[in-house]
Amino acid sequence: MSDLPKRVSLREVGPRDGLQNEDPIPTAAKIDLIDALSETGLRRIEAVSFVHPRAIPQMADADEVWSKVRRNDAVRYSALVPNRRGLERALAAGFTDLEVVISASDTHNRENINRSTAESLDALPELTELAHGSGATLQLIVSTAWGCPYEGEVPEERVLWVAGRGVAAGVDSLVYGDTTGMATPTRVVRLVGETRSAHPELPLGLHFHNTRGTGLANLYAALQLGVDDFDAAVAGLGGCPYAPGASGNIATEEVVSMVEDMGVETGVDLDALLDVAEMAERFVGHAAPSQVLRAGPRSRTVPPSS
Repeated sequence: MSDLPKRVSLREVGPRDGLQNEDPIPTAAKIDLIDALSETGLRRIEAVSFVHPRAIPQMADADEVWSKVRRNDAVRYSALVPNRRGLERALAAGFTDLEVVISASDTHNRENINRSTAESLDALPELTELAHGSGATLQLIVSTAWGCPYEGEVPEERVLWVAGRGVAAGVDSLVYGDTTGMATPTRVVRLVGETRSAHPELPLGLHFHNTRGTGLANLYAALQLGVDDFDAAVAGLGGCPYAPGASGNIATEEVVSMVEDMGVETGVDLDALLDVAEMAERFVGHAAPSQVLRAGPRSRTVPPSS
């Protein structure tokens, strides 16, 4: 087995990505969820997205949620923005860690934000300049990096083109999103390798969905390459309203359970996180897909029947 990172940095995306495909839950519940996650040892949480409420009604209360969150000084909170207006709202709310999503698939990008990929990329330098001018960082998340629900295969050259345009625009970091769970370990290895060859100094993170059951396998493949930055969602919630069939993100508690047993530190209290996963499941009102939430940590035992 290749040497693995000693520690990984997890960004919890449950409050945003995890909820955007659910029926809207009360504002107070969102606040409670973020506050509870902030006490688990997680050090990065994607709290809200500043999108138009007609596009994602689940995020219509972003300003109110953020104004009432009990901030933990040890946690970096980030916000997703789709365009200049969203970025301005995020800056006004006090965020300094911002993310913009651009799809490698032209069809998905049009479905998501009503623009072609090229149009979104053309606007990126202005967004980067505005963020940096306000003392914030801007991360480019390239969605449908391993496939599109409308177009099918997305060529690696197309993904690398989007990443290159992001670098030229001055983004601070890059994340590849497996929006519909079409990645497999060999595909992850190829794309990560090509990206590192082209942009060796660019911080790279990965965002896997478990739609086809390959999420943790993909994460393990990335770990073997030394990748140490991943997104995950509590209870395995998530999905994309503009990606038919897309199911949840890899579950944060499943990632913690697996990598900690492999000797990779996360800094996260698994028992505390499982309590929050139960909370999230109650809030959305249905069973969540997390297997560790069902089975419990490896240390859990039950008395024999006799």
